[in-house]
Amino acid sequence: MPEARTPAQIEADIVRRRDQLAETLDEIGVRLHPKTIVGDAKAKVASTVDQTAGRAFVAVNRVVTDVKDGLRHEDGSPRVERIVPVALLAVGLVGLLVVSARRKR
Repeated sequence: MPEARTPAQIEADIVRRRDQLAETLDEIGVRLHPKTIVGDAKAKVASTVDQTAGRAFVAVNRVVTDVKDGLRHEDGSPRVERIVPVALLAVGLVGLLVVSARRKR
């Protein structure tokens, strides 16, 4: 059978539990404070944006590198047979955009 506790032990237990409860309530108050909630939401959004921007940068960088590699020989010299058609296509698209913009006016 467990030993009987003294009134001083019981009182010390009550004080300890009261302090723990006060700590817990303070922590809940901080977590539920509007500024904390807004700050957490901002941090989460910023993290998501950073991750998305990072992934987009990597993807774009990969595409640009692939295009550059396709327009050069292995020794680094330009592949004229590929550059000329791409340049002509770009000039044609710009020309179409200019004609389209003039017709709208």
